[in-house]
Amino acid sequence: MNESFGTRLRARLDECGPLCVGIDPGPGLLGAWGLDDSPAGLERFSRTVVEAVADVAAVVKPQSAFFERWGSRGIAVLERTIADLREAGTLVILDVKRGDIGSTMTAYAEAYLDRGSPLAADAVTLSPYLGFGSLEGAITSAVANDAGVFVLALTSNPEAAPLQRLVADQVLAGAAAANAGQSPFGPVGVVVGATLPAIEHSLTELNGPILAPGLGAQGASPADVARLFASVRHAVVPSVSRAVLTDPKRVRARTIRYRDECAAHLDVKIATQR
Repeated sequence: MNESFGTRLRARLDECGPLCVGIDPGPGLLGAWGLDDSPAGLERFSRTVVEAVADVAAVVKPQSAFFERWGSRGIAVLERTIADLREAGTLVILDVKRGDIGSTMTAYAEAYLDRGSPLAADAVTLSPYLGFGSLEGAITSAVANDAGVFVLALTSNPEAAPLQRLVADQVLAGAAAANAGQSPFGPVGVVVGATLPAIEHSLTELNGPILAPGLGAQGASPADVARLFASVRHAVVPSVSRAVLTDPKRVRARTIRYRDECAAHLDVKIATQR
């Protein structure tokens, strides 16, 4: 790759529209699809989702935990899922929420961001709660590999609010500093939930993308996304999972519907509408 993550993400959003689809193959969803809760069921589920959304969603976000629970067999499915998505040209955010210090953080970065790794994604999610500075190894690796990171800032789960409000300004300031001078986006995005009643912290100086989970099953609508992120609508990537995944025959249609509704509410154009 010769283009930065920010450049690739901007191009993908312009082409396909503002939507990230999560791949969350938990036992409940596998059962709803009539699949065994097994590595074989996991693979069938993941391949079906990839085939349905790879050309209509700008970004796809596999949740690593649902693959890790099957050990090496699940990780093998995750490797193939990432490879299939990247071969299709879809950007991949691997949802791992890693956070550590020193050599351990560097090792996580090698696993998920190094171009030679079988698990290499376009970006990963990171937890900053050992201090934003603890993420330096991952951010350095992301820049070296034309990749990105999304740091938890104000997430969609309500129990996180008291803690995250205390440190959100530090997270946003750290991300903005890492992104300074970059165009169209810097390598450090943040995670800000679409289910929040309001956002009390400024996002306009971030100069990076905003991953906004909570669309659909958690209760957020495309209109909520547009209201919360009006000042940074060009940078927001709404994320939906269960709402498009419950019926294998309707994954593509539901993805397109959410994508088009988000684009309409955010008043953004989609270059190639499928």
